[in-house]
This record gives sequence, structure tokens and C-alpha cells, in this order.
Amino acid sequence: MPVEDTEEHFEDRLGAALRQAGGTYETDRRTLITAGEARGRRLLVRRKASVLGGVAGIALVGLGGALLLPGDGEDGRRTVVASPAASGKTSAQPGTVSGDELVRTLQELLPEGEFSGQQSRGTDSELPPYALTVYDDGQGKAAVSVSLSRIPPGSELGLQAVACPDKVLTPYDSCVTSQLPDGSALMLFQGYEYPDRRVDTKRWSAELVTPQGQHVSVTEWNAAAEKDAPISRPEPPLSTAQLKTVVTDTAWRTAIDAIPEDPTKPATTPEQPPAGIDGSAIRSTLVSLLPEDAEVVSEGGQDTEYAYIVVDDGEGKSFVQINVQPDMSDVEGQLFGADAETLPDGTKVTTRQGPGEKGGAGVVMWTADTIRTDGRRVVISAFNSGSQNEAATRDTPALTIEELKGIATSAKWIELG
Repeated sequence: MPVEDTEEHFEDRLGAALRQAGGTYETDRRTLITAGEARGRRLLVRRKASVLGGVAGIALVGLGGALLLPGDGEDGRRTVVASPAASGKTSAQPGTVSGDELVRTLQELLPEGEFSGQQSRGTDSELPPYALTVYDDGQGKAAVSVSLSRIPPGSELGLQAVACPDKVLTPYDSCVTSQLPDGSALMLFQGYEYPDRRVDTKRWSAELVTPQGQHVSVTEWNAAAEKDAPISRPEPPLSTAQLKTVVTDTAWRTAIDAIPEDPTKPATTPEQPPAGIDGSAIRSTLVSLLPEDAEVVSEGGQDTEYAYIVVDDGEGKSFVQINVQPDMSDVEGQLFGADAETLPDGTKVTTRQGPGEKGGAGVVMWTADTIRTDGRRVVISAFNSGSQNEAATRDTPALTIEELKGIATSAKWIELG
């Protein structure tokens, strides 16, 4: 599972990789909250030691902006003019932009309507700038937001930002990717705020990454807020064609160009390989440890630490997910209490049986959680459905608790890097 939960609106929506992360491995919250806090502390240290480390690396890229003014361009719409620097920070390019200015530009790009509930974060913030407005075209209020950032040109992170999410982990109605004539990559997504559909809030978005590393993200909902607001209209207000128009407007790219470089970082930053155990190796090892009657019908996961498979033993599909995390000794005492079983080689084991946590009706989750003497944690769960977000399709998972325990304690996990 992704053990880091981003706290800000922008980072939570940084492309397909993070959308998938929201639907990946999630065992019981009591253990994961504890493990996540410790894991997060370790990853923070790693990030500080590296030039670029995922989403946090992007958040640390120098932030800035530009003043977006109406009616100055050749097409009568707008051009971007740098405003006087207000923060006093040294930057490679002068200029900054307030949250109000970003909101104004977003509203100018939307069809005629009424606006309220503006929220924003200007470029003087430590986090990337974004703007949100509540838009009403006469058919109901809808939140619409835009986020701007830089991504290292040609990086894997850029590819992930415009990749459609794994539908097993993140159900959606439509997702289309394309390449624009200027080489930019575009993804148009129509899905839901909650993968389990416990509230039928729709979430449609457009992600644009240019060859220069400019990243523009536009998102809309059929409610006046991203979460915790009643549905106010059947669908979000903008069609995919309108989303494309907004996200590809050159004003956003010009604003990103005005973001000052961070003087503490080198002009070029080599992309760092993902830290952790290779996800494809985890998946293939898991498949090799399955019972003979468990046929794999689909599979997927992440670059590191997490993998899943869907198996069918003739009685229906069963979702199985596994996490392999090195260096977890610092939370061993919190994850494995006095009731944990200790094997002859020192491996500690706990098992749990309970309801699923993604909202699928009647879904149960059976888990085997282990940690070895070197701190390597292997935790595996099986469900009585082909997806955590869907209703149960069988009485029990395809793998028994003993089979899960046998997989988690296999010596094959020691052989992985």
C-alpha cells in the first residue's frame, strides 16, 4: 500500500499514480496509521537526501507565478504579465501571482455563469499554487479547480501524471489519453470522488504535461465541494471538450514559466529510481506461491512495494493484494503485540479476519501480517470479491488464512532485493 497520505488538494490529484494510490493496499487502519507515520518519517529523510523524490520533490521545486489579465492577447482573451515580486525571494525569473489572480483567470476561462466560494493558494505559499471556484451555469453549483506545477521534462513522473489509472483499483466511466500536435500529453478522465461509490459524487479531470515539463491539472465535480457536499447536479458542468479547452489554454503554461526556480537546486535534476522492492518482482513471486487451483485472471500494482492479483478458483473472483516493505523494525513493537506468533526463525506473525474497508457490500478481508528479524514486513490480504469497491461475489476469499500465512512467511521474499 502507499504508506504516505498527501494532505493537500493538489498533491492528492497529481496524476494517475496518485489516483491509484488512493485505491491500493489498505489493511486495518489501526496498524497502518502507526506504520504509515513511521514509514513517512523514514521517507522524509530519504527525500531530504535526494535531489528529486516523487511528489514531495515537486512540492519543493521553486514556486512563483504571474498576473493573468483579461483582454490583452491577440485573440482578445488574455496574456500573462509578471507582477512585481512581493515575497522578496530571489528567483531566476521575476514575478509572483496571488491566489485571487489565479481564481480570476480560472473564472474567465469558464462559460458564463455565477461564481462563489473561491479558494486559492498563491505562489508565496510553500505548496504549489491552485485555485478553486464554485461555478453555477443555472443548472446547479459545481466546484472547479486548477493546479499548476513543474515536472522534470521527459520524466517517469510526467508519464504517470497522464496515464489512466488501474480500473481494478480506481473504477471510472471513461479515460482517454492523447498527444497534442505540440507534443504535449493529455488525459481526460471521468470518474468518481469515492471509488466505492458510497456517495455518487462525480469527478472529471484533465491532466496536461508539456514537453517542457509544464503540468496543468483541471478538475470539476457535480457538487459544490470536492467532499462532504450534497450532489447539486447530475454531472459536472464541463464536457471533456470544454475541459480540454481550459487545460490547454496557453495562459497556464505562461504562468508556469513564471514560477521562479529554486536557487538551492541545480538547473537540472537527475530523476531518481524509485526506492523500495520492485513491484513486478513482488507480483511474480506472489503468483508463484499460489495454490494450484487459483487461476490468475488479472494483475497489477505499483512500481515498488505493492502488487495485486485477482484469482478465480472456480467459485468466483477474489482480490489479493500484498505489500513488501523493508526496514520496518522501528515499528515492530507497535505492529506486532504480545499476541503475535513467533516462528523458529524469529519471524513474527499476526492474522486478522474482518470486514473490508472500501465499502463493497458484504466484502470481508482476511490478512496475514509478518515481519522478519531484518525488519522486512510482508502483509497480504484476500477478499471475497474481485475488487474492494464492489459487492461480495462469494462467501469467503479464495485463499484461506493458513494459505495467506504460508505465502507471507515464504523464504522467497528474502531473495528479493
